[in-house]
Amino acid sequence: MSESGEISEFGYIMELLAKGKVSIKNIEKELICPACKELFTHPLILPCQHSICHKCVKELLLTLDDSFNDVGSDTSNQSSPRLRLLSPSMDKIDRINRPGWKRNSLTPRTTTFPCPGCEHDVDLGERGINGLFRNFTLETIVERYRQAARAATAIMCDLCKPPPQESTKSCMDCSASYCNECFKIYHPWGTVKAQHEYVGPTTNFRPKILMCPEHETERINMYCELCKRPVCHLCKLGGNHSNHRVTTMSTAYKTLKEKLSKDIDYLIGKESQVKSQISELNLLMKETECNGERAKEEAITHFEKLFEILEERKSSVLKAIDASKKLRLDKFQTQMEEYQGLLENNGLVGYAQEVLKETDQSCFVQTAKQLHLRIQKATESLKSFRPAAQTSFEDYVVNTTKQTEVLGELSFFSSGMDVPEINEEKSKVYNNALINWHHPGKNDKADSYVLEYRKINRDEEMLSWNEIEVCGTSKVVCDLESNSYYVFRVRAYKGSICSPCSRELILHTPPAPVFSFLFDEKCGYNNEHLLLNLKRDRVESRAGFNLLLSAERVQVGYYTSLDYIIGDVGITKGKHFWAFRVEPYSYLVKAGVASSDKLQEWLRSPRDAVSPRYEQDSGHDSGSEDTCYDSSQPFTLVTIGMKKFFIPKSPTSSNEPENRVFPMPTSIGIFLDYDKGKVGFYDMDHMKCLYERQVDCSNTMYPAFALMGSGGIQLEEPITAKYLEYQEDM
Repeated sequence: MSESGEISEFGYIMELLAKGKVSIKNIEKELICPACKELFTHPLILPCQHSICHKCVKELLLTLDDSFNDVGSDTSNQSSPRLRLLSPSMDKIDRINRPGWKRNSLTPRTTTFPCPGCEHDVDLGERGINGLFRNFTLETIVERYRQAARAATAIMCDLCKPPPQESTKSCMDCSASYCNECFKIYHPWGTVKAQHEYVGPTTNFRPKILMCPEHETERINMYCELCKRPVCHLCKLGGNHSNHRVTTMSTAYKTLKEKLSKDIDYLIGKESQVKSQISELNLLMKETECNGERAKEEAITHFEKLFEILEERKSSVLKAIDASKKLRLDKFQTQMEEYQGLLENNGLVGYAQEVLKETDQSCFVQTAKQLHLRIQKATESLKSFRPAAQTSFEDYVVNTTKQTEVLGELSFFSSGMDVPEINEEKSKVYNNALINWHHPGKNDKADSYVLEYRKINRDEEMLSWNEIEVCGTSKVVCDLESNSYYVFRVRAYKGSICSPCSRELILHTPPAPVFSFLFDEKCGYNNEHLLLNLKRDRVESRAGFNLLLSAERVQVGYYTSLDYIIGDVGITKGKHFWAFRVEPYSYLVKAGVASSDKLQEWLRSPRDAVSPRYEQDSGHDSGSEDTCYDSSQPFTLVTIGMKKFFIPKSPTSSNEPENRVFPMPTSIGIFLDYDKGKVGFYDMDHMKCLYERQVDCSNTMYPAFALMGSGGIQLEEPITAKYLEYQEDM
């Protein structure tokens, strides 16, 4: 866009502002300081690009300083500075403003505080407040807003004798307002002051030139594209921005002004669309309100039904307990009456004694028979006392264990939608991430799924979820950052019904972009010992068969060498990562990186190469390995075989066999940082580095492999290609 076109577009926007289509009253919330909740006063731009009053920054720093000194080493203070902002005294603010003000060397000076706008921690660095830019543009807009708010109030001349006259212009160099007469007196024609810049009446006087906060005598004339901030030429030459990409201030001005003009023009043009969307949002809010109240009523109805059932069961249980209690009390009452009769046996005994005085035998027998039965019954009751009923109600204890668990798990009804389950075995990450899942429900299949994923920062801060709608049960997620953790989850949809989210799966991306290559069948490839498939991504060693065929005698000597094979693409810069699988039956496989000159040496005379038993990185114990600790070697190879992963010897690590031998990973990754001359070997299942060392990258580096005996190597294919094959199979 040309400069004239840019000016015309910006003028068009300003014309809309002037016509009142965009009222200045609507921007009031943009002019409020997030700390003091008042109009900005001398606003400063924080590193997070939010603005805050100059006074508020000082108050925040002093408050945090006081909080730090109050708590000392105790980090469990109950009043966080995020929640409590004390107002420091003016003498403290004046003290921190004085040039050369310093704290005690033993007292740390607080330069980090939470931004009131975004609540992210802001570090002001060594220069503190002095390193912040003053937001003159925002200051001008605030002053313009103040003038619009007090349009009826005139700005009076600063130099008139009382009573002052209304000013007609303000001098930006003198920072004062003048009426016509005073302006002529103090800015006489033909003097230096006559050349001063003057504008309409205003109370906002800002410097004409923006100066660098780092180098106070230098003016701002460049823009750092990396830090997104203006800088001076000293910042670029030897300051913090020496290695950053900068552009001229005029270029940055044109670019940012064009972007801002287009954004404003777009927003103004979408006014009707925004209004319709606001109307739609109002309807959605009302609908949400109604649906929320209806959901509450339904929930209350369900709980009331549960209460009714509980009350009914409660009444039934209490009736059963009361009936059992009455029956037992009746039995005890009957038994007590029987024993009460025993107390009357004193008369029975006296009566029996009188009967014994009877001398007539027939009369005695007639009376004594019945008396004997009564005395015998009373005697038996005294010999064996047993209560007629039990006092314990153990059989009437209500067991609510299961019901308590069910009520504790009471949740919203998901309409029978089963939760999808992510298949961790089929889900993996390489050049992209392949996420595979299945739905356990057989009779109720979902219409679609939503795959959600987000990155986990190093400080374990979770970012917002990204969503992808999927019709099938697998999806490839692209554009993931290297050496990062990502968490994935899936939920199912059937119509308007949504299932709960699946269990989350965390995957760690490779430490560098994936390097794609195939096996080279031309450079040093031994077709007598090695078998390469048509796709050139798998190689097998047939040396074992030749060894068996040559064994014509019981005792035979046969020398077997390593058969090398390399990638068909070399590396000359940057960071790269590739992965491969070693077949479990493999006897000995070596893998790593080697420079072009070293490969020429190996491939030119492979039969004359040193025996693998005495090769530096063979993983075998040998005396020669101890003497080869040169960190600048042009190759690094590790040994894999017999389901083991062997770490080469090194002077910095333990050389005990148990510390150098690991179980062979399912898939092995290699990370080459060409610029730093470093190579690492990874367990792809856990993205864990097993071994790392320096390597000489002065020449072109190639992925290098070697096999001895029977074995096989399969290169990992890009996930995108596998996904396409998987879809074709389905």
